[in-house]
Amino acid sequence: MSQTPPQLPQLKDARLTLENRVATLVMDRHDVRNALTGTDLIDDIVAVAEWATKSADVSVLLLTGEGSAFSAGGNIKDMAERGGDFAGNVAEVEERYRRGIQRIPLALQNVEIPIIAAVNGPAIGAGFDLCNMCDIRIASTKAKFGETFLNLGIIPGDGGAWFMQRLIGYQRAAELTLTGRVIGAREAQDYGLVLEVTEPDELMAEATKLAEKIASQPPKATRLTKRLLKMAQRMELKDFLDLSAAYQGMSHNEPEHLEAVHRFMDKMK
Repeated sequence: MSQTPPQLPQLKDARLTLENRVATLVMDRHDVRNALTGTDLIDDIVAVAEWATKSADVSVLLLTGEGSAFSAGGNIKDMAERGGDFAGNVAEVEERYRRGIQRIPLALQNVEIPIIAAVNGPAIGAGFDLCNMCDIRIASTKAKFGETFLNLGIIPGDGGAWFMQRLIGYQRAAELTLTGRVIGAREAQDYGLVLEVTEPDELMAEATKLAEKIASQPPKATRLTKRLLKMAQRMELKDFLDLSAAYQGMSHNEPEHLEAVHRFMDKMK
């Protein structure tokens, strides 16, 4: 008896597919270089993040952009006109950030499966921060990265100052943030922001290959491992070891554990 495929969330400005336990989310507003503000991409990303964690059929989330850019971040036209997400007094802008773009880091931080960013082109401002919210980044040679908020007289209001320094250390994160310097894919790889750099026509194949490799692992143990990786960033060692022992007890009692052991023993033979 065949299982019913999981119901995909309805999206407005993005496309979502599911194959081999890999969910691929493509931001599809290339007309505005996949800007996160002034579009429905915030709602789409949050909806997919919540769906991916709830769906037992998904082991990896792969995120990329349609067109020449990964994401241009904020809508510059709206900033210039003090419209859209940037209209109003201090309290109104604050509330709009909290109810708007700040939902993305909170949603992605709660995702229990690995998230891979396939950075096809420029990732600027909030687009750069979106990359840094993922677990792994693979970039095309056409990708560029810039924490460019200060160039526009604003701060990283989406949490970028929290994420980048945890990836590459305070000093380099401070330099990139305070200068607003835009770097290429190879320099980003040298800093540890990017795992791998590929030719543009090989990007999705390489990112999907990595995603499918992770998705082939026992799914429940993969989710527990991702949770442990995140918790290790904010827990004391003694508490973390206690949690690891409990998760290990759960893993040893899952059928997927014995199945994996038997597969390994068969390969040894």
